[in-house]
Amino acid sequence: RAGIPRAEAHEALTSLEEVYDPRKLRVGQHLDIELERAAENPDGTKLSMLSINLDFSNDLRLARAPEGGFDVRQTERELVRHTVTASSVIDNSLYLAARQAGVGDDALMELIRLFSWDVDFQHDVHTGDAFSIAYEEVATPDGAQSRVDHLIYASLSMRGRALEAYRFRSADGMVGYYDSTGKSLRKWLMRTPVDGARLSSGFGKRRHPILGYTRMHKGVDFAASAGTPIYAAGDGVIAEIGRKGSYGNYIRIRHNGEYSTAYAHMKGFAKGLKRGVRVGQGDVIGYVGSTGRSTGPHLHYEVLENGQQINPMKVKKQVVTRLEGSDLQNFRRRVSEVVALMDDAEDARRVVARNAE
Repeated sequence: RAGIPRAEAHEALTSLEEVYDPRKLRVGQHLDIELERAAENPDGTKLSMLSINLDFSNDLRLARAPEGGFDVRQTERELVRHTVTASSVIDNSLYLAARQAGVGDDALMELIRLFSWDVDFQHDVHTGDAFSIAYEEVATPDGAQSRVDHLIYASLSMRGRALEAYRFRSADGMVGYYDSTGKSLRKWLMRTPVDGARLSSGFGKRRHPILGYTRMHKGVDFAASAGTPIYAAGDGVIAEIGRKGSYGNYIRIRHNGEYSTAYAHMKGFAKGLKRGVRVGQGDVIGYVGSTGRSTGPHLHYEVLENGQQINPMKVKKQVVTRLEGSDLQNFRRRVSEVVALMDDAEDARRVVARNAE
């Protein structure tokens, strides 16, 4: 379609196939083509360069070689970094408030994941609550593509309860999120091991939706769309993985000699998982499904203490770390910088709002 002679197009394609399979091209994938006038044919054109956008940060570039033919090489895209800040009061839902404030889904999911140890987002967040967020975003120079690199800061104010998260790299190179006092937000078990889920059934006696009689429900159910990622609630080792009767696709993670967590009715498992594999808190271990004895897509989640199921919503939330010494001093300086960043951003928003009146 670009008017390149058939023989030349074939030559370019042959060179390209040495490093890339053109069959991998997807509908909507971005291509750049540069043509130049052919000296041997003033009315014709020839291919000068072809660039294929492989992913967010890499291109594959095919260019005409001085000695004839084509050279093909992968190039790293030049990306632009900038800081994004937003704050808003929640009128309807956190999701809608974030969208109206210009916060993308990826950044919002990171905020939710940060506070998932302490917040039940289906029940704890109400109209009139507020959030603030700051994150570093990387984008292509034309701004056509962007993604969240990391959150710098996040806060939630919920009916008098305030939560904050500051990103900080300690002297040993470890990156974590802490409250304003230097206490880690990371607990040994996540409260909600699946994004955007609704607690659809609690722990305790209930009328079974399939069997029709009352029996003990030894876990909690989170309703979510099929395929939603499921996370390891804590660091541990895969103790069981596979099909398990009415549980369907099932994983049990052993966290220590006393506690385990179990995940059931999964659509499938993350690649590379098998018994004995170590997983970290927040690692994707599988996807929401409806396998086994199930009425629809959901995650059945259990916490086991010495082999016996206990109420996951009442497990004591133990703090993993607290900053000390020089790390704490450096963290306090970082908190001051972030507070100044958020104050400046809020002042700028007020100026814009006044000018718009």
